[in-house]
Amino acid sequence: MSTKRDYYEILVVAKTSSQDEIKKAYRKVAMQFHPDRNPNNKEAEEKFKEAAEAYEVLSDPDKRAQYDRFGHAGMNGNRGGGGYGGGGMNMDDIFSNFGDIFGNDDIFGSFFGGSGGRGGGGNRRGRGTRGSNLRVKIRLTYEEIAKGANKKIKVKKYVPCQHCGGLGAKDKNAFQSCNTCGGSGQVRKVTQTFLGQMQTVTTCPTCHGEGQIITSKCGHCKGEGRMYGEEMVSIDIPAGVQEGMQLSMSGKGNAGERGGAPGDLLILIEEEPHAELQRDGLNVAYDLHISFPDAVYGTSLEVPTIDGKAKIKIPAGTQSGKIFRLKGKGFPSVNSYEKGDQLIHVNVWTPQTVTAEEKDMLDKLQSSDNFKPNPEKSEKGFFEKVRDIFS
Repeated sequence: MSTKRDYYEILVVAKTSSQDEIKKAYRKVAMQFHPDRNPNNKEAEEKFKEAAEAYEVLSDPDKRAQYDRFGHAGMNGNRGGGGYGGGGMNMDDIFSNFGDIFGNDDIFGSFFGGSGGRGGGGNRRGRGTRGSNLRVKIRLTYEEIAKGANKKIKVKKYVPCQHCGGLGAKDKNAFQSCNTCGGSGQVRKVTQTFLGQMQTVTTCPTCHGEGQIITSKCGHCKGEGRMYGEEMVSIDIPAGVQEGMQLSMSGKGNAGERGGAPGDLLILIEEEPHAELQRDGLNVAYDLHISFPDAVYGTSLEVPTIDGKAKIKIPAGTQSGKIFRLKGKGFPSVNSYEKGDQLIHVNVWTPQTVTAEEKDMLDKLQSSDNFKPNPEKSEKGFFEKVRDIFS
């Protein structure tokens, strides 16, 4: 089980909280543990990152719905290396993605460096445009779903330009401070109203909030800081995922422009049909066909399971429609220790044609009371048996 704290607990909000309430709660927690207020305090820094991870998930309706359904396992809970659910974010990513939460307020903006940077604002080049998300499909066998899997795939996407390091400039000296905003990345405008002076802060239209402009663009990426290419991505899939479930890998989408934060990689799970088994939630169903003599005398035989073959015993006198259960041979739950079963539905095979000799034998059997249906000794109906199994 994951040892990570619940995201709602981290931000001190209820599961029914609105997006505005979550944003206010994150701002409060982030302010409390902000590195500028807690210098050289590793514990506060970790709580600051933890709050950012929680906010990244809960502020996104899709990620929040996935987290509410599957918990940390749905995010895949890995920290670092582009893990799921925001765990791979560093300080620059946090200030780039969520700096506006502080920067739009004069008091907090001056304390934290204006446009979401740390101290000094104008001395630090802002981050560029965030990259877009990518979506891929991963097809898994029943065996991979039951045990979990690691998939390595090549993703065609925008990657940082290797020639300029993603900055978009010819070299590190090819920048100059923006004349419009003076390097702050923001334009402040004061207007006189009947209530007094009103100050508004907007993103600089010249440098787009970066504080600097490029005087000489990189000749390879034409100033974008990224080029179209491909990346080998390693995806850890937790055991028990289901068809249609979506995982998210933070920072593995398209690279941002001019050093902007990368987007996310969204992984849609697809199930590859099994040749003999069928999935029903956490359970696995199998249709077993046996002959009439085997139903009468009983037999032992092997049946397929997710883990391979399993031997079962068919008692003498087994009726068609009988359901046997193999405990724990189903799928694990993605977010708990629960595990499903394999249900084996017995079908007694009825021949479609018979020889003259077989017909004579059947005529003799038909006249025997032992071969006539006896409702009092018959098995329960199919729906009664299914109800008993799941009750």
